[in-house]
Amino acid sequence: MIGFAAQCYQLVSKIPKGKISTYKEIGLTLNTKAYRSIGRIMAKNPHLIDVPCHRVVKTDGYIGGYALGMMKKIELLQDEGLIIKNNRIVNYKNYMFYFIAKH
Repeated sequence: MIGFAAQCYQLVSKIPKGKISTYKEIGLTLNTKAYRSIGRIMAKNPHLIDVPCHRVVKTDGYIGGYALGMMKKIELLQDEGLIIKNNRIVNYKNYMFYFIAKH
């Protein structure tokens, strides 16, 4: 059986460039409400390139934390074409990636 952190990392590695997901979406996909735990797991991501956790944001489109700092997360998202104002992705719902059919 694969561990919870590994399951989270597997999902996040599926988020395509220019798309985002949320801690909640990951939780729903894994059938858990442990959204904060998912956030902590993302903060400890040992493979930032292979597991693009910079593409995981809060449910309301706010950026949230990142191991390399919020400014780096913003820079990475902007490089992928997302527009960010006041630490929030503009029209974030347009960029959502769902792992399973929309809930």
